[in-house]
Amino acid sequence: MKRCLMILLAAGVMPGVQGGDRVYTADQTSNTVSVIDPATNKLLGSIHLGEDVPTALLPLYRGELLVHGLGFSSDHKTLSVVSIGSNSVTLIDTETNTVKGKIYLGRSPHEAFFRPDGKELWAAVRGENYVSVIDPIRRKEIRRIETANGPGMVLFRPDGRYAFVPSSFTPELDVIEVSTYRVVARIPQVSPFSPNLAVDQDEVWLTLKDSGKTQVVSAKPPFATTAVLETGPITNHVTFLSNPNGRFAYVSVGGKDQVLVYRRVQGSTPQLVSTIKTGDLPHGIWGSGDGSRVYVGLENGDAVQAIDTGSNEIIATIPVGQLPQALVYVPQATSSDRGTANLKPLEHAAEALHLTLAAPEGSGSTAHASVSINSLGLIDSLQIAATGLTPGSRYRLVLVGGTEPQDLATFTAGIGGVAITQTLGPLKRVVAGSHATAPLQLEVRSAEPGASQVVLQQARPIVDQQ
Repeated sequence: MKRCLMILLAAGVMPGVQGGDRVYTADQTSNTVSVIDPATNKLLGSIHLGEDVPTALLPLYRGELLVHGLGFSSDHKTLSVVSIGSNSVTLIDTETNTVKGKIYLGRSPHEAFFRPDGKELWAAVRGENYVSVIDPIRRKEIRRIETANGPGMVLFRPDGRYAFVPSSFTPELDVIEVSTYRVVARIPQVSPFSPNLAVDQDEVWLTLKDSGKTQVVSAKPPFATTAVLETGPITNHVTFLSNPNGRFAYVSVGGKDQVLVYRRVQGSTPQLVSTIKTGDLPHGIWGSGDGSRVYVGLENGDAVQAIDTGSNEIIATIPVGQLPQALVYVPQATSSDRGTANLKPLEHAAEALHLTLAAPEGSGSTAHASVSINSLGLIDSLQIAATGLTPGSRYRLVLVGGTEPQDLATFTAGIGGVAITQTLGPLKRVVAGSHATAPLQLEVRSAEPGASQVVLQQARPIVDQQ
């Protein structure tokens, strides 16, 4: 037994992580699903679901736009991929990495998960006010369950009795009785914007991105709130896992580039036991089947980081597509250790610039931002995620260093002083500079009437990832 363990470690394979396991990310800007082998922590390739921008801005007769959400079937053989720009759920065969079918829904669905018995696929239609119930065999919507406006996600209690649906626009968590398709409880959320939750037989944890909190609710009637945790700005996703050390929740906090680890003990307030520093803007997060690892996607880092849950240290960083959103770990997704059929390389989707903006020296401000500039062929997509701003105030993202400052985008900080916005343009080469020209700089300035002070400015050397 000891010799077998030594062989596995020498090969870079953690005990419990199998060759057929897969990690998937939904890459919003490149419109891809990246496929990782966790046994080697290597990118195997990507599944291309749509065209790159600017082609995707033309009439969209085929292909998907803004690949964003992920779920998987109880037999681990079907991946459900939500594209919020084309209002679709794509079903992918995990064995062959091919599309089995597509279902088009209402405005801007966000996440879709299968019932534990596998009979139905439920999708939260965030641009409207309902959960779409889908027959995955006939690949068609068969009913709608009305919820609070802006349902962000739907997950089931493992026994399949209840489904939990937080809202992105209304401070309400809805509890649906699965057998009757009725909302049987409406639980107040601490703040409106919840994009994600984790569920087991005992608890529901929902992240509150706008206020930087995580709310803990009992998974049993009367579904009382048992704790509200101050997790930090841009609290994104949460996942549960169990291992010989206990039961834990891992929470990605994008505004601090951290994953927080909480010990979960029945009947007690969760205890923060570890803070893990990650790359830029951690977003999607999921644990391995055996609880030995957690994988987190870096939205502004175009990468996935693997965390050893024994030491709570990062053991690998794996490049993926552009702006990864949701992430799932699917045990035994394929029977083949290679499992690379029909996968394609990322190509120019792997080209990116990453930089940080910080408050001017001496300002006393704690404001901070990460920026990702991704290649889209002839043009680039820029995303900025800022924290420490004044809630409700307006700001301008400005390109400076030339003859005149150039406004790139305007945005308003949310209730937690955070903001995420995007813009398009030929920006990568301009910001990076060339042998003949000095690079221009990015700044964030106040856009309030009569104000133009610099709030954030470029703070560190540019990292060019090819």
